[in-house]
Amino acid sequence: MVKSNMVSKLSCLLMLAICGCAQYSSFDIPAIPAHRVPAEFLGRSREIMQDISISRLKQSKPLAYQLAPGDVLGIYIEYVLGDPEGAPPVHFPEAGDQPPAIGFPIPVREDGTLALPLVPPIPVEGLTLEQATEIIRNKYTIENQILKPGQDRVIVTLIRRRQFRILVIREEAGGQENVLKRGSGEIVDLDAYENDVLHALNETGGLPGLDAKNEILIIRGGSTSGADYDRFVAAVKSCEKPCQPTPTVGDSPDVTRIPIRFYSENVPNFTEKDIILQTGDIVYIKSRDQERYYTGGTLGGGEHLIPRDYDIDVLKAVSIAGGSIGGGSSGIQSLGGRGGGGGGGFGGGRGGGGGRGGVIGPSRLIVLRKNDVGAEIPIKVDMNRALLDPSHRILVMPGDTLIMQYTLKEEIVNVALSIFNFNYLLNSGGR
Repeated sequence: MVKSNMVSKLSCLLMLAICGCAQYSSFDIPAIPAHRVPAEFLGRSREIMQDISISRLKQSKPLAYQLAPGDVLGIYIEYVLGDPEGAPPVHFPEAGDQPPAIGFPIPVREDGTLALPLVPPIPVEGLTLEQATEIIRNKYTIENQILKPGQDRVIVTLIRRRQFRILVIREEAGGQENVLKRGSGEIVDLDAYENDVLHALNETGGLPGLDAKNEILIIRGGSTSGADYDRFVAAVKSCEKPCQPTPTVGDSPDVTRIPIRFYSENVPNFTEKDIILQTGDIVYIKSRDQERYYTGGTLGGGEHLIPRDYDIDVLKAVSIAGGSIGGGSSGIQSLGGRGGGGGGGFGGGRGGGGGRGGVIGPSRLIVLRKNDVGAEIPIKVDMNRALLDPSHRILVMPGDTLIMQYTLKEEIVNVALSIFNFNYLLNSGGR
């Protein structure tokens, strides 16, 4: 009689559970099935992107070094700069690729001229060492007749090449262990014809790491002040739709954006001039720490970084978040009193998740994705179907929120199996 009453009570509990599941399902997030969502809204594969050729980040060198302000020359002019009875001074540059220099150090001034004794300033900007030598000799012989024929020994060499001081800010970890975000800033001095993006990166740790954004920003330091730049960025971020077209930070005339990876139909069209750096420029590499997706529901709350060079679909994303894919029991073992532990299907890795554990795992996934105007659109994915149907195996994009839920059928089956298992154990215990 007691067992009969118990079975009756359990049956009532089952009916209440079914009603509760039905009520619970009425609060399901309305969503668009994945196979009905337009392809352009589902995101594009990152695996088909190609890396930019690193040779495009390096400037080409001229056949002969051309002089400019900042260069320091070694000049020897017999009877003017140097005593013919004594040996001219010799300089050994620190740079290993530069030969020793002979003569007295004379800098090329800001206006591109040389200040030498007894003659007016001599313009040498854009000239080679050989051309500068002939012009200096001509100034002291033919034009001013300071030196006589046979006494016109002139030697012009390069003591120190002009340099450009660049600030490189790198936010990515760049392969450093146990570092999520480097946030380092380094000042580097680059020699002429090496003042480019590639050399700046090489001096500060190499090419951007996998945790860096797919771009290198060059903030020019010559024209716009920092305050003007901040105002420009603020105007971009405060711009709301409609905004035709919406500018980006890289659209500023004082910011150059160099993509690291690109799709084949969007080959970057920057030129060599764009990657040449001048004193005051800032090379800025942002971290990808915001390129994440988030989880909720039976997966539990969490955030996970999206890879830069390869794709993850919903199956991989659920697995990364701790969900079980196709694992656990089918539910039949619960009839023998052994169920409720592994969690079947999806979500079993966390015991069914969120305190709603069951023998049959959840298979309803809602992907909340923002469109171009910032509105979130829910996409419904049948995880059981996604195992065989690529149309439900959509790619996970930055900013997505993945919410795993039970379907009504799964809730009912889990409750029924749990009650049956409890009744089975009760009957077994009375024997």
